[in-house]
Amino acid sequence: MNEKSHVIAAIVEHKPGVLYSVANMFRRRNFNIESIAVGPTEQSDLARMTITVNGDERTIEQVIKQLNKLIDVIKVSRLDPSNIVSREMALVKITAPGAKIRTDVINYANIFRARVVDVSPESLMVEITGDANKIDAFIASMKPFGVKEVARTGITALSRGVKSVKIEE
Repeated sequence: MNEKSHVIAAIVEHKPGVLYSVANMFRRRNFNIESIAVGPTEQSDLARMTITVNGDERTIEQVIKQLNKLIDVIKVSRLDPSNIVSREMALVKITAPGAKIRTDVINYANIFRARVVDVSPESLMVEITGDANKIDAFIASMKPFGVKEVARTGITALSRGVKSVKIEE
């Protein structure tokens, strides 16, 4: 079985219960959502879901077919991984009780083009944006200092160039 990560974009109605019905479809079909990011689109009555799913070709085809059957789903597209820009954001809280440790964490943050967004007497909170590998590498580099907490948004992505996932007007 050749499982890999796939990014699916879905344009859905922007109303209560839609995320539930999408998540419930995944649950019923025993598919796992690796990450999901949802937000409004340029049209106020529509939202965009960017869903990352691991699976083989057959599984992904089934996910897309099942999503297309949902009433509130307007359009579903699999994004070509070689032709997208994708980003994820993470907040990472790191133990940093002394000046030397704080300086080291800040230096690492600068190397990764991350920003310190909160400072307390015993910790720093860093915001980092990029692809999943960059975020994983940053978190790994922070482990020796002590990672207290991590919150990640999940991947959001758009196709490069003029191609877009939206309904025809």
